[in-house]
Amino acid sequence: AIHVFRSAGVAKTWIRGSSPRMTCFGPPCDQPPHGLSPHFCYLHALHLYKDGRPPFWRELQGQLMSSIRPWRDIERRKSRTIQVGKVAVGGDAPISVQTMTNTLTSDAKATIEQIRRIEEAGCDIVRVSCPDEDSTKALHEIVRAATIPIVADIHFHYRRAIEAAEAGAACLRINPGNIGSAARVKEVVQAAKDHGVSMRIGVNAGSLERDLLEKYGEPCPEAMVESALDHARILQDHDFHDFKISVKASDPFLTVAAYQQLAEAIDCPLHIGVTEAGGLMTGTIKSSIGLGMLLWGGIGDTIRVSLSADPVEEVKVGFDILKSLGLRHRGVTIISCPSCARQGFDVISTVKLLEDRLAHIATPMSLSVIGCVVNGPGEAEQTDIGFTGGGAGAGMVYLAGMTDHKIKNDQIVDHLVELVEAKAKEIEAARAAEEKAVEAGEDAQLARAGD
Repeated sequence: AIHVFRSAGVAKTWIRGSSPRMTCFGPPCDQPPHGLSPHFCYLHALHLYKDGRPPFWRELQGQLMSSIRPWRDIERRKSRTIQVGKVAVGGDAPISVQTMTNTLTSDAKATIEQIRRIEEAGCDIVRVSCPDEDSTKALHEIVRAATIPIVADIHFHYRRAIEAAEAGAACLRINPGNIGSAARVKEVVQAAKDHGVSMRIGVNAGSLERDLLEKYGEPCPEAMVESALDHARILQDHDFHDFKISVKASDPFLTVAAYQQLAEAIDCPLHIGVTEAGGLMTGTIKSSIGLGMLLWGGIGDTIRVSLSADPVEEVKVGFDILKSLGLRHRGVTIISCPSCARQGFDVISTVKLLEDRLAHIATPMSLSVIGCVVNGPGEAEQTDIGFTGGGAGAGMVYLAGMTDHKIKNDQIVDHLVELVEAKAKEIEAARAAEEKAVEAGEDAQLARAGD
């Protein structure tokens, strides 16, 4: 049963039978359902399932979220779903995060080692470049070693595409209009069909076809969309529909405009990104602006943040963008102040240490670290765990939005790490119990149906 309560003007959704002691935003409800903490709500029901879909997903998402915080609603563009290996892309599947290796693909050992770190960062899909036959030969070993789907990046050489499909790539990044004759395109499409491989049509402003540049005078949204649809038509003419499209530019304005037009023109999933965005800092800012605008408008089914940096950083930034918009939930979200003369402890160094020490936590939860009592208590009420600086070298720890105990400043980092790790175990145990209960319920229904 689902119940909605209001307390101090804040609507709360409760899931009967879910794990207690989970926290959420706002003051506690005066009359929580039996067995539930006064802070348990819809958001943590989703947390229990990480990025999966609980049985009550559509009912909750469609009927309740909009009534709780309509100003946070994002209505995703409706698209068809394709598979990139085990990862669904499009439809109502979670928006996936991907990156690209920057090792020599022919060096299988180095590429696999980099993919390991990418996987540990939470990446869903990874792309590798296949410029030569040595690369596609190494792809066999790379695919076997990876635990996430591999996209083979192909340009011009149709044989590389066929070899990549045979090697086990889950997806080909290829523009069918650039690989030669219709006979070659047919061979590539047949290889994709034979091996269950999807495709990504990847249009870049920097490499548009000459005839389109002559027609439009410069890279523009119309030229990029026309290029994408021309390539899509080639695949459709071969009765191949398992493809997604990207239309990227290094200019976020051009990128956003192109995707907005493309989203209206076709129903396939869209891979979004600002290409060649720059270094870690500037590229993150540029990508956040472009991707943020698109995602807030409901456009985007899988994302790649393109940085001149370690691919692991791309994954981190991608997840942070999605987390900031409430579109994915992974790891600890730290709410912290910029610090000022009122701070009761060194906020900046504390937060840096906490980010490093908590990087291994994949369980979604929130932690507030605020330097003083001006905003500290209010922020702590809205997070799973909170710490607010005080006087005399000590501060207050909040659990489930409530004051709990004080600790000395020299204990902050170790103590908060212990609390977060314990909370993560609690949430994971509750999630496992919930999944077991759902499975038991489904088994019972099947048994009754058999009777």
